[in-house]
Amino acid sequence: MDVSFRNQWPWYLGGLLLCVAVWLLGPILTPFIIGAALAYIGDPIVDWLQRRKLSRTLGVCVVFLVLTVVGLVAMLLLAPLLYHQAVALLKNIPDWLAWVQNTALPRLGVALPDGVHLDPEGLKQIVAEHWSKAGNVLQAIWGKVSQSSVALITAIANLLLIPVVTFYLLRDWDDLVAWVRGVIPPRKLPVVSKLAQETDEVLGGFLRGQLLLMLAQAIYYTIGLWVIGLDMALLIGMLIGLISFVPYLGAIIGLLSAAIAMLVQTQDPSSLIWLGAVFAIGQFLESNILAPWLVGDQIGLHPVAVIFAVMAGGQLFGFVGVLLALPVAAVVAVLLRHALQQWLASPLYQATDPPDAAPLILDQSETPPPP
Repeated sequence: MDVSFRNQWPWYLGGLLLCVAVWLLGPILTPFIIGAALAYIGDPIVDWLQRRKLSRTLGVCVVFLVLTVVGLVAMLLLAPLLYHQAVALLKNIPDWLAWVQNTALPRLGVALPDGVHLDPEGLKQIVAEHWSKAGNVLQAIWGKVSQSSVALITAIANLLLIPVVTFYLLRDWDDLVAWVRGVIPPRKLPVVSKLAQETDEVLGGFLRGQLLLMLAQAIYYTIGLWVIGLDMALLIGMLIGLISFVPYLGAIIGLLSAAIAMLVQTQDPSSLIWLGAVFAIGQFLESNILAPWLVGDQIGLHPVAVIFAVMAGGQLFGFVGVLLALPVAAVVAVLLRHALQQWLASPLYQATDPPDAAPLILDQSETPPPP
């Protein structure tokens, strides 16, 4: 057995056990991962407050108070608007079906199969009855969710756990870092510290930049869609911002959603021209201005690699894998860059052929005659 493997097998075993634990405990890890991410992002702010003579606990309380106030204000302002836009979309669906059946399909020369008939009036009646009985969509959704008490309790517990986990991790973050540093073998500490510092710079810069990019895209698409007259501008703009951490996914889903919403609202295909202009300008701003300025090359991965990382994480570990995909990809990117530096500095890479080495002859027509 190789000596290096005998010395490092505990690390390989630990990594394998960690992957197995994530796979087995995935359903309960979500609040802890989100809490750890929030604590990681908030740690520089608390450190800054500590340098201003505040205690660690008081600094964490200040950060939590500010985030709570901002979150409550945002909910109070946005929740009613989002609700009314969703209600308007549902109420317009019967009219849209009527337009598709009576106008759009005949223009395209498409006929529905025999026996197939869209019933907009019947759907409109169902929607009206639902509104008169349930009062609003939230009551209907709540009734469905509350039927599964275990799922409801789990969801509420996970939501309540996030601020608790974030508070304690943020308060003890420096102690946790010191503990991890203390268990690393002293001979490995310089290399590990260098890799950890590079990973922290990459991951911290990427997360902060990505959050700002998501916010900027949500604001741009909300304003842009509102300018061209889309009633669902806020709902679709926020949807684009939330899922834009996966390259191109936010724009694709947002464009499809906005196109459907615009047709439901206006029943005029020409309105899609303005919609296309909004998304074309948005993609130009994201690719050439916002992403280079806010994110840059922080993670050091090609967009295709980011998409693969997110999909692989979801396939292997579910939603927890999606949450961990980009942080793990950032760590892997740093390790690969370090490995590349080691390879370029290795004797194997830098070795040259001896002066008397015979050249490799590829063209048989140039083979010299035998002596």
